[in-house]
Amino acid sequence: LMLPMSVTIPDDAAFAKFKAECLCDDGWSLTYNRGGITVRTQVLEEGKSIHRVKCRMVCEDVPAETMYDVLHDTEYRWRWDTNVIDTFDIGKLTVNADVGYYSWKCPRPLRYRDVVTLRSWLPMGNDYIIMNYSVKHSKYPPRKDMVRAISIQTGYMIQSQGPNRCTLVYLAQVDPRGSLPKWVVNKSSQLLAPRVLKKIHKASLKYSDWKKKHNPCFKPWLFPEQNTLPSIPLSELSIQRAESLEKIDESDVIEQLEKEDSD
Repeated sequence: LMLPMSVTIPDDAAFAKFKAECLCDDGWSLTYNRGGITVRTQVLEEGKSIHRVKCRMVCEDVPAETMYDVLHDTEYRWRWDTNVIDTFDIGKLTVNADVGYYSWKCPRPLRYRDVVTLRSWLPMGNDYIIMNYSVKHSKYPPRKDMVRAISIQTGYMIQSQGPNRCTLVYLAQVDPRGSLPKWVVNKSSQLLAPRVLKKIHKASLKYSDWKKKHNPCFKPWLFPEQNTLPSIPLSELSIQRAESLEKIDESDVIEQLEKEDSD
């Protein structure tokens, strides 16, 4: 996977490529299959800890439009995402692209992570896609109390399967940073992905009732004229590369994770 040299806003071809990757399972290994959720992984380079994870969930009781709203609604995120420390939008780039900040708790004794990403979204007929990758913004440099993670490419595709049924695919290639051994990255991504998808499913079931009481008409991801974020010129952003970040060594925590696992 070639990283772009400069920050670009994904075009229709990028969305089509992401959709094709969500749908094609050639070259992926199935590592989990339970209760309507599958997890597949793809190792890109032997010996590298960053592989890709693809998680798919079938929901028999949620419309695609609702799940799309849930994944966009930053205010609602605080209700269902138990790992969130902070999340906010920094500014908008176009009607369907913005820059945002997200920080989250990691299992102890790992340090907490944060990320600054360029996010873009596109409804395509019965499909809805949201995807992001890491960027650098001078006003949001890496913090001393967190490890700056890197999203090489992360995204969701929701496919409508009828008025009240949809499929959610989560496709991610994230470098959590820190010299985490391969098995920790692999294990955590395989364990955490289904958990996150189940949370999104539960959150989607409760969203309509919640939204009725919280700015019911405010959906800037559907109505760009509602977006009051300041505009950011692309020139203020650059690609966040792993090499430029401080090396963090967390290998000593591994024994603790192993110990907890065998309890």
